[in-house]
This record gives sequence, C-alpha cells and structure tokens, in this order.
Amino acid sequence: MKSLLLLTLVLNFAVDKPLQLFNTSLTITVRDELGNTVEGVSVKLFAKEDDYIKEKNQLEEGKTDAKGVVKFKKLNPESYYVLCRKGDKDNTGGGEKISQLKKGEFNKVTIVIQ
Repeated sequence: MKSLLLLTLVLNFAVDKPLQLFNTSLTITVRDELGNTVEGVSVKLFAKEDDYIKEKNQLEEGKTDAKGVVKFKKLNPESYYVLCRKGDKDNTGGGEKISQLKKGEFNKVTIVIQ
C-alpha cells in the first residue's frame, strides 16, 4: 500500500501536475439582521445571474443546520450566486454573489438574511 502511494506521488510530480489533496468546498453560515445564526434556511447556488433571478437551474441546494451552517462539497473554483430564504426573510438586495472560490480549499462565507 505504501509503495502504491509513493508511486502515485511520483507520477503526479513527474507529469508536472500539482497533487490536489482536497476538493473545493464552500461552507455558508447564515445569520439574521441581529447576528444570530438561523436554522432551516434554504440555500441555493447558481452559476449565472439570470438563473439566480429566475430561481431556476440551481447547481446545489441545502438547508442550514442547528448552527446556521450548510456545506457544499466538490464545487468548481468559480463565483456563485447564492439565494438564502426562510419564510419572508432572504438575502436579496445584497450579498447575492460570492467571490471566486479558491481551488482545493475550504472556502467560507457568511450571509445575512432580513
């Protein structure tokens, strides 16, 4: 098993390709206007602004846990439009687009709903 791992590492460096140990992931924490985390928020990721506006073709969808957190794994290192909604509260009007994710890293953002 050790020799197989060593061979894999050698081959990766031999072809001048960096070894990616982690998938690109995104952790979103959702807070209300008072700064409290919010459980049960529907969170959707979109690649295009038009899809975000029309709320169609979402790439990923999840709900926040008891700590107001939702995690998305194995994403492309791109910018995403994020729609967070619970009841009559959402994040429209600010904070809809997040910066480009860093490849192979655990990216984190906080979004406020009001």
